[in-house]
Amino acid sequence: MLRGRPGTGKSLLALAYLIDGVERGEDCLLVALEETEADIRRNAAAVGLDIGGITVLDLTPESSAFTDDGTYDVFDPGTVEERSLTETITQRVREVEPTRVVIDPMTQLRYLAPDEYQLRKQILALTRFLEQVGATLVFTTQATSDHSDEDFQFMADGVIEIDNGETGRTISVPKFRGSKTRGGTHTLRIRDSGLSVYPELDPNHHRPFESESIPSGIPEFDEQLHGGIERGTVTIISGPTGVGKTTTGAQFMKEAAGRGERSAIYLFEEDERTFLERCTDVNIPVDRMIERETLAIEEIEALEYTPQEFANTVRRDVEEAGTQIVMIDGINGYELSIRGDEHTFRSEIHRLCRYLKNMGVTVVLIEEIASVTGDFQATEGEISYLADNIVFLRYIEMDGELRKVVGVLKKRTSDFQRTLREFEITQHGIKIGDPLTGLRGILRGTPEQPSE
Repeated sequence: MLRGRPGTGKSLLALAYLIDGVERGEDCLLVALEETEADIRRNAAAVGLDIGGITVLDLTPESSAFTDDGTYDVFDPGTVEERSLTETITQRVREVEPTRVVIDPMTQLRYLAPDEYQLRKQILALTRFLEQVGATLVFTTQATSDHSDEDFQFMADGVIEIDNGETGRTISVPKFRGSKTRGGTHTLRIRDSGLSVYPELDPNHHRPFESESIPSGIPEFDEQLHGGIERGTVTIISGPTGVGKTTTGAQFMKEAAGRGERSAIYLFEEDERTFLERCTDVNIPVDRMIERETLAIEEIEALEYTPQEFANTVRRDVEEAGTQIVMIDGINGYELSIRGDEHTFRSEIHRLCRYLKNMGVTVVLIEEIASVTGDFQATEGEISYLADNIVFLRYIEMDGELRKVVGVLKKRTSDFQRTLREFEITQHGIKIGDPLTGLRGILRGTPEQPSE
């Protein structure tokens, strides 16, 4: 049973099921009770579905049903009666001998049965007949304000629900006898090229990997991190706008490229051209990394992606392309793509990060902090619990000049240096100075010498 509101895509999904049967060399039958065959073929072609190999039994009313007597009947007089309709379907099934049958929509039979008992009896007899001839039935339903389709669920071995809400089309499987299903709500996309389903990411994938430190290639920074960040961990790099968060994350990828490892950057808040120019200007050769396929960059339009679509993209990069480092730039843009509440955002990013960690992928999350100076704040989205490592960048004012500092707030797998260091981005790359000692108030952005 395929159920959902009008326009959700039930009929197209049913057609996709029949097309799959045709491609496997099976005979397939579509019983059309609402849309004419011409409309069905036109609508299918509009989204790239070729239904040429499907037999269509068109039982929709002819225009003469209205013009002949001034009334509108669902079927013409020769097929209105229940017995005549079932005989027509039965005869065509015997002629075609299909292995797959779609009735669209089954709820149209409600208007032909005198009462609910006769309706249920009619449908059970039809499904039993199709089962006896070896045909698998998929039917759609159309609930109305007067009639629910819940009674049809009891007659179905499986129920697939489709919805079309603020976040787009979704699909779920609340019932499927004799088989396990993947829980959750999955994304359904209908494009000119056809239908695609992006399932909810299962974080319980595992891949063996060796735990080791991944250095940044900057001795002073690696000293702060006691060697670098560990493989299969999540690192949050936070700080205000323009402080150098993305460049710092890309530095780890530059070093990984030298080892022949592949990285992927997903840009939610910056276009690819600007990113490439900026990295090239600070001696991070992302263009050569892309040419050598040690780096992939994908610009993500947040409002055009669902979390399931994005997770599918990341999973493909990990499992098919062998990506070992993933950077999401930035968290604020990713949260925008969720288009839900804060709980949903935390749930989705937790699921993605857990999957990546289980696969031995090193994750770098870039998070922007609104405040430039003032009270110190490491993260804003209440996701610090996800991080194995937290690196923060901050502006400070020293001698009337705006400068930057870098520090490590958290590192689960080892100790780390707790002093802050001055941080600078030059045309030769990132430069990190000696520890800033003898100052207080650095985290407030206004360091000063303590009075003796």
